[in-house]
Amino acid sequence: MELTKGERFNISQEAPDLKKMAIALSWEVTEAGQSYEIDVSAFMLGADGKIPNDQYFIFYNNLQSFDSSVLQSIPDQNNPSQEHKTIYGVILERVNPEIEEITFVVTIHEAQEVNANFSNIRNSFIKISNLDTGSELVRYELTENFSRETAVEFGRLYRKNGEWRFQAVGQGYQAGLQSFVDKYCS
Repeated sequence: MELTKGERFNISQEAPDLKKMAIALSWEVTEAGQSYEIDVSAFMLGADGKIPNDQYFIFYNNLQSFDSSVLQSIPDQNNPSQEHKTIYGVILERVNPEIEEITFVVTIHEAQEVNANFSNIRNSFIKISNLDTGSELVRYELTENFSRETAVEFGRLYRKNGEWRFQAVGQGYQAGLQSFVDKYCS
């Protein structure tokens, strides 16, 4: 299923037997953006909108959540193609019951220092697949032109009434990773 910005998908209803999922975030960088260092992060949030402890912030220096429910793959830094991808493995039954939401954010490292923004990033998407079968459940292609933004929230996985759901967010920000850390960390 293809989503548009803001749309939601009820994973628990559409795939009731799903136990493990792969969440892939992908993008292409133009020639002008080849020098950009892109960071992908997941913030596992409680009911208060904050991470319960630092181990629920999954990024390049912490590739696994405290409860071992979310694992980030290490992207191939030597990939000669212009397509980049980061994949998160999520084991739903392991997610701490305190966690209400997992937000996926992509930022340009030191964007202000290198005068960078997402105008040189294109063909971006986030998709959720069944990790066991490989079948794709839902996809959101970011079609917006982020000409000034240095960070984009691609999507969020969240619980509502005991069911897992996904929302296509596609919200751009003129901010860096530290802004999200400040927002989500206590």
